[in-house]
Amino acid sequence: MTTFSCFILACVLVIGIIVTGAEGRPRAFFIFGDSLVDNGNNNYLATTARADAPPYGIDYAPSHRPTGRFCNGYNIPDLISQQLGAESTLPYLSPELRGNRLLVGANFASAGIGILNDTGIQFVNVIRMYRQLELFQEYQSRVSALIGSSQTKSLVNQALVLITVGGNDFVNNYFLVPNSARSRQYPLPQYVKYLISEYQKLLQKLYDLGARRVLVTGTGPLGCVPSELAQRGRNGECAAELQRAAELFNPQLEQMLLQLNRKIGKDVFIAANTGKMHNNFVSNPQQFGFITAKVACCGQGPYNGLGLCTPLSNLCSNRGQYAFWDAFHPSEKANRLIVEEIMSGSRAYMNPMNLSTILALDAITT
Repeated sequence: MTTFSCFILACVLVIGIIVTGAEGRPRAFFIFGDSLVDNGNNNYLATTARADAPPYGIDYAPSHRPTGRFCNGYNIPDLISQQLGAESTLPYLSPELRGNRLLVGANFASAGIGILNDTGIQFVNVIRMYRQLELFQEYQSRVSALIGSSQTKSLVNQALVLITVGGNDFVNNYFLVPNSARSRQYPLPQYVKYLISEYQKLLQKLYDLGARRVLVTGTGPLGCVPSELAQRGRNGECAAELQRAAELFNPQLEQMLLQLNRKIGKDVFIAANTGKMHNNFVSNPQQFGFITAKVACCGQGPYNGLGLCTPLSNLCSNRGQYAFWDAFHPSEKANRLIVEEIMSGSRAYMNPMNLSTILALDAITT
């Protein structure tokens, strides 16, 4: 281990002491995006995009009950919160999010949404990205009433932010139906460029609202999820057009983030190549302890990829051996492996740096 590595490790070990609020709180954590990171906002909305019935949450400790997370257990925000030494953030719409619990942060994510406002229109009443950012402003007003505007600004500036959005702009928009409105408007490469330009506006707004450390995840292997294998795949092969979409989107997203950082003059935005992480499971599931990365644990039809996960669905008993929990979403085991890479992955996965390095550097400068 190099001297610099030892220095970084030492900083990480004292992170809980140094990068905390005035009262010794872990840094706040804010989450934006879609069902991959929603932890229950849609429970409070009149929408079909919900995960509030069994067997969702079957492994969620300690209740083993559905919470609104699209997973059998913990999702990526939960696992990052654990790394921060903090409790999981509450959904912003939860009535429990009040008083000092606001200082932990908040989750604004909503299943079904995308970068574009017309993504997921079939889910009707969901919190689209522009509205998530409005709620973030509202959150800051609520916290200002609690601790004052100066302390609120510090809390937000020192917070960690995670944003996961983009997959639905393909699955629940461009490729939702043959000859969709967006596919008639744009060839796929131009659509990806349009998405990236719209995403940049959202990220700039997030920065303007005070975010200074933002993890931005790419899309997963869109054509290889059980739903697409069931509906579009041929002989168990990933759906080529959706894979092409992910292969176009993820590198352009990473380049856009690096350009934003150069414009700002600081490494605000961190590209988390979760697509590459998940592709590792797909190409070699056994290496990661999975028996399959094609069949969902919960579902029905080919690859358990048709329809929703419900109490009547097929349900695997060995959930830690499945990369996918349902037709679209990773299992808790897969989420844990992804967060391991977020924490300590090389620049191929985390550009320009991983979360452990971020925490160490912030410990030095705070």
